[in-house]
Amino acid sequence: MCGIAGIVEYASAQPSIDAALLKRMSDVIAHRGPDDEGQWMSPSRRAGFAFRRLAIIDLSANGHQPMSTPDGRYTIVFNGEVYNHRSIRAELQAKGYTYRSESDTETILYGFAEWGENIVQKMVGMWGLAIWDNEREELFCARDRIGIKPLYYTLQGGRFLFGSEIKAILQHPQVSAEMNVQEMANYLAHSMTGFSTMFEGIHKLAPAHFLRLRKNGTMEIEEYWNPLEKAHASNAAYSLSSEETQEEMMRLLRQAVSDRMMSDVPFGAYLSGGIDSSANVALMAELMSRPVDTFTVGFKELEQYNELQYARRVAALFKTNHHEVLIDHTDAAAAMERLAWHEDEPNGDPVCIPLHFLSELTRKSGTIVVQVGEGSDEQFAGYSWLHRDLKFYHSHWQAFMRLPQFARSMAYRIARPPMRAAKQFLALDYVRRGAENNQLYWSGATDFTPTHLQYYLAPQHQYLCGIPPMLPETLHTEALRHKPDADYLQRIVYVELRHRLAELLLMRVDKVTMAHGLEARVPFLDHRLVEFSMTIPEQMKVPRYLADGGESKVLLKKAVESILPKDIIYRKKQGFAAPVGEWFRSPLRSFAEDALLHSSLAKTGLFKAEALKSLLNTHSAGTYLYGKSVYALVNLALWHKRFIA
Repeated sequence: MCGIAGIVEYASAQPSIDAALLKRMSDVIAHRGPDDEGQWMSPSRRAGFAFRRLAIIDLSANGHQPMSTPDGRYTIVFNGEVYNHRSIRAELQAKGYTYRSESDTETILYGFAEWGENIVQKMVGMWGLAIWDNEREELFCARDRIGIKPLYYTLQGGRFLFGSEIKAILQHPQVSAEMNVQEMANYLAHSMTGFSTMFEGIHKLAPAHFLRLRKNGTMEIEEYWNPLEKAHASNAAYSLSSEETQEEMMRLLRQAVSDRMMSDVPFGAYLSGGIDSSANVALMAELMSRPVDTFTVGFKELEQYNELQYARRVAALFKTNHHEVLIDHTDAAAAMERLAWHEDEPNGDPVCIPLHFLSELTRKSGTIVVQVGEGSDEQFAGYSWLHRDLKFYHSHWQAFMRLPQFARSMAYRIARPPMRAAKQFLALDYVRRGAENNQLYWSGATDFTPTHLQYYLAPQHQYLCGIPPMLPETLHTEALRHKPDADYLQRIVYVELRHRLAELLLMRVDKVTMAHGLEARVPFLDHRLVEFSMTIPEQMKVPRYLADGGESKVLLKKAVESILPKDIIYRKKQGFAAPVGEWFRSPLRSFAEDALLHSSLAKTGLFKAEALKSLLNTHSAGTYLYGKSVYALVNLALWHKRFIA
């Protein structure tokens, strides 16, 4: 795992990449790679790469990057891991390629020389990478299928810049840090920006896409994989029984966990005591001759948020080498300032706070690689709000949408005054979505809907309320384009995979773990498991009896009964959370008030000051619980102070 950055000067007649600038781009992301660094410039000085290394595979100097082919034609910078690199290596060696290292980087480099862009189809793992073709003077960039690793870029002023983190791009003197106000609306609504970033002119390469920058500055972006492809390619009805489905899930999960234990440095697992992290630990324990190192975070003064007893139960069951850290509101306040820097753009998930301390504990223990449980709830329907919206779609929503447009609009106009007065913004927004022909399902991270934003945004910025519906509309349209007969759960999972998971949860994991020089691996998001899970029909994942209080994530729970005790599998889902509601109600109330009412963000005039005051007062009074909304705004204000003001 590493940090990469680079520049291509495609418009200048006499390009001259500044070596000192490349060094600054490398230094600002040094936390991503404390073990080594490197800078490189092409012979024409048209392209330059910067690199920071976190040594995981082949710890010798042979794994140094940037790395070039022996003939000098291709040069690569790569952030990530390719778990099947040895099998690809054997194929390339049979074709006559001679290796100088044991690294997966060299395999990608030779694979690109042999197969071009098709090398990404062969790779299993996670990556953000860039390869310069010195003969054609062209750049190739790619991001992994799921979006576990980030890759940001900008194309302006006759140059292309990229990086694992935005702050590397901002080192260029011609790139200014200006706020992308339209993406601020997406952040407030969806807890993370959409297809661009919070910085004007700086974009993120989407998961499963690659980018080609031609010599003349023409840029082409292409999707090379889609999670619904396999489901669409299988024209026949799903033929596996529930038991056969569970067996295949476990086979693929075992393979994914095993593949991700490839490491030349100490590795372990994050353990909450929930089904996903516990399954990770159980499968790792099967494969290891030493105890698994496990890590858990808890809260000192708010024990109702803790899952420590369950984590300890699993740790004892599998005889792990267990570590714990406890935090409180004082720790949280200091961490939020630091997180605003490391997140690059604001991340609306408060879990960033406990994850920060968990990552710090892990790195201090000497562990460099951890397995985490992200991706299971999305694929196997583990969230209560997902079931809520699915049930609503199959009942009231479809009936409501059969009404004439004027009837739906009238229902919204009638409902709006009393529901606004009662601050039932989310419920009212569902009525609005139907009235305005928006998609029903947006995300599990929906926070400030357009109905909320109408209340909080200043009059001159009310136009921003029309931006958030575009993201779910685009994602639902994509899902139906790839699989026209997709059931509604497949559409929901697609929306989750393409945005909330990739751009919110996985960026949370990447930015916070890498802030401590730590690599996180995600077995549940092995693309082969994702492909299979997307073929499983809705009625098998979510039996209708769920409406009467049945089990969620029933397929996975049945599948792991052979490796986990039932009291762990079938306990009430709690989820990894941070008690920001309690913190912002009392001990951090003044911290939040200062950030929202007296900050550089407040001075922009984007928000109604009285509405922000009302939000804080209502939350403090306990009438409504707006902890996550306050966190999203505070995080935005801290980001604005750090990067824009």
